[in-house]
Amino acid sequence: MTEHASVWLGVDDRPNYPALTGDAQADVVVIGAGITGLTTALLLQRAGRSVTVIDLHRVASGTTGHTTGKVTSQHGLIYAELAQHRGEGTARAYGEANEAGVTMIAELAEETGADCGVTRAPAYVYTTEQRYVADIDEEAVVAARLGLPARLADPDEVQLDGVRAALRFDDQLHFDAARYCDALAAAVVAGGGDVHEGTRATGVRDRRDHVIVRTPFGNVRASDVVVATLLPFIDIDGFFARARATRAYGLAARVSDADRVGMYITAENPTRSTRPWRHPGGTGVIVVGEEHDTGAEVDTAPHYAALEQWTRSNFEVESVDFTWSAQDYTTLDDIPYAGRSPLRRHTWVATGFRKWGLTNGTAAATVVAEGIMRRTHPWQSLYEPSRLGGRRAVMRFVTDNAKVARHFVGDWLGRAGARPVERLAAGEGGVVRNGARVYGAYRDRDGTVHGVGLTCTHLGCTVRWNAAETTWDCPCHGSRFGHDGTVLQGPAKRDLPPKP
Repeated sequence: MTEHASVWLGVDDRPNYPALTGDAQADVVVIGAGITGLTTALLLQRAGRSVTVIDLHRVASGTTGHTTGKVTSQHGLIYAELAQHRGEGTARAYGEANEAGVTMIAELAEETGADCGVTRAPAYVYTTEQRYVADIDEEAVVAARLGLPARLADPDEVQLDGVRAALRFDDQLHFDAARYCDALAAAVVAGGGDVHEGTRATGVRDRRDHVIVRTPFGNVRASDVVVATLLPFIDIDGFFARARATRAYGLAARVSDADRVGMYITAENPTRSTRPWRHPGGTGVIVVGEEHDTGAEVDTAPHYAALEQWTRSNFEVESVDFTWSAQDYTTLDDIPYAGRSPLRRHTWVATGFRKWGLTNGTAAATVVAEGIMRRTHPWQSLYEPSRLGGRRAVMRFVTDNAKVARHFVGDWLGRAGARPVERLAAGEGGVVRNGARVYGAYRDRDGTVHGVGLTCTHLGCTVRWNAAETTWDCPCHGSRFGHDGTVLQGPAKRDLPPKP
């Protein structure tokens, strides 16, 4: 039977950490217990800073725990693009940062004794379409010139049908990102730091010589705060307008031809990204893909079906054990923002990892930790949060925000098609009306109707029902809410109001 949960999180033997129980104080408070936040905390602790980490959910239960677990500097066909639009210096720095991320993860996994299955393997980007062969050839030339461990590979190295060209990056790795973060959290606690789950940060006051992080259970005072929450929930710096939210889908399957499974990703769309998966009975495959803008589609179930169909057509599938979805943000120029928040004194951010947050998040943690210690870093300008990113990035900014404006108008008009709430079947959700009132509703399997307001509490866009995840998703800036209106992911900070 297929379990709808991340393959890394669908286990019950992971440690738990208590919620905050009153006011606290530390040199640095980190909001977000994913790979970026925990790596930052550990680096700062090792440099002599006291740290407190808080998260609304469990350690690594956000995007980190929903990744493929591929740790690589091979990020599709990015280096030729970066070299062309941002210059070879920027492309080289990006490659160096992500190669360093691979190395640091391997080292920290060993130092912390993480039981996370670190396995070295090459990573490939490949194509089955002739029109992408030249792109792969160009990427190979640029990546090699930048000093990356890249070379063109024989297409037969990718054990899939119809491969026309492939680019190989050597000495990469894959692992269990959740178990790795468990080890980082344990190391922080062992070093005298605090980790608090179930603790929502509701605000940050950045004052002249300190910060105050507010939570429902007490305030945390610190010299600096690191906001590592996928997208900063602090609106003053406008990151929500400079990053685009997308969702992707994943599955883990047992296969009888495990020798054909590798760390592969397609050059063409829809993306198919694979890696081996070790399960109690042997080795299977993890497949991720089917990306789309958050909130752009109401019926998301076909994405799971398409992913499973592709998997069954390429491997001898015995069973599909897990399915899940994940969210991430992409910046205007495809390079993350990491560093001091532009309009703050003591607030540091890391966001926009474009689904490559394991290496980018680790590199960003290094930049942020060095900045907090008032030291410059070679990648500081690469990740600078205040940058625009050139003409191409400005054009993307205009396009993305024009789309947001269309949602403000068009989605309100879409409320006119609401159906009577009585017609909502068990397990079904959508826009409904009850008399003159229009709102969102979900009828659970017991028949109870959960009604919520349709206006996102971030900036007022209309949320959309996601049938596959039973969530309300905002198409403007990616906020997501449970079927009962509870905030699951920001930038929204307040729940949807109950209705009717």
